[in-house]
Amino acid sequence: MDLSYYMPTKVLMSENVIEKNKSIFGIYGKSALIVTGRNSARACGALDDVINALKSYNISYYIFDKIMPNPTVDVCYLGASIAKENNCDFIIAIGGGSPMDAAKAIAALAKNDVLKDDVFNSSKYHDILPMIFIPTTAGTGSEVTQYSILTDDKNKTKTSISNQLFFPNIALLDAKYMKSLGKATTVNTALDALCHAIESFLSKRNTISSEIFSKEAIKLIASEFNNLKKYDLSIEDREKLLYASTLAGISIAHTSTVVVHVMGYPLTYFRDIDHGRANGLVLVEYLRMVNDIYPSKIDELNKLLNVKSLDELDNIISNLLGEKENITLDEIKMFASNSMQKKNISNSIIDIKEEDIVRMYSNVFLK
Repeated sequence: MDLSYYMPTKVLMSENVIEKNKSIFGIYGKSALIVTGRNSARACGALDDVINALKSYNISYYIFDKIMPNPTVDVCYLGASIAKENNCDFIIAIGGGSPMDAAKAIAALAKNDVLKDDVFNSSKYHDILPMIFIPTTAGTGSEVTQYSILTDDKNKTKTSISNQLFFPNIALLDAKYMKSLGKATTVNTALDALCHAIESFLSKRNTISSEIFSKEAIKLIASEFNNLKKYDLSIEDREKLLYASTLAGISIAHTSTVVVHVMGYPLTYFRDIDHGRANGLVLVEYLRMVNDIYPSKIDELNKLLNVKSLDELDNIISNLLGEKENITLDEIKMFASNSMQKKNISNSIIDIKEEDIVRMYSNVFLK
């Protein structure tokens, strides 16, 4: 039996979860740094709920709202300097993947003297500030993983720092914070979560325990395909997607991702294509490659997705994503070369060569 499981994050999910569990904030100290983007945390009400909880326990707070999509190393160092200057005891992250990933790096850099050249070297981190995460999108799963994914300008890609210290202490989940999301963000994050779950399911590192989470996440997200297409989502639908996103995050915490995410990174770095959209664009082409060697795995996946074939899945995802970007063959070759440098390729259950990546990109963007 191949079994392993480690998940130190305490997950609490309910309506009005912050108000119901506000005593948690008093556990970690008297001064907090709130890490978020410029608008979404305010727009959805999560920031106000956090501030009210902090005030009720006389906890001082500093708002660092400079996190941009695909956060940079520089913004994480800036956040860490503010945490240190204000003697912050813990970090609160509010937002999607970008604020949560940045918050992990900020929490670590506030406790470790790490040179910028070593920022992606996980062995340099030996301590970290406690972290409470409140996701406001249903896609990244960062609230339950040990990964911080940042823009890596030196290598012209996005790169992950992976360290067991990076698991948040607490994840507070409330679907009401997703009610104001637009269709594109909702679809893109749902597809990101779907890719997490499918990539985990098709990873060499897949285990009995991780598969429990990935399979359930796949089924839940697939059950929302029609509602996502019509963009007719109740709070219960939002809750289902949020739950699925967290399950998918737990699964990749154990297996990591595979070549789908690897191929998505250049699309985001060089063409500014949203991370979840980038992954969704290339997903089915990878599944076709797997089907050539492991058709039984794809048959099982199709049943989880409630589709008859990969062509049907391709039509569903294409309808959700709309018209594809124009990518040239020269760009594809450069993206493929860039992708081959990423270690996640080795997690794939099939052997991936550079020409395979060129072919997959070409099938997506040149047909």
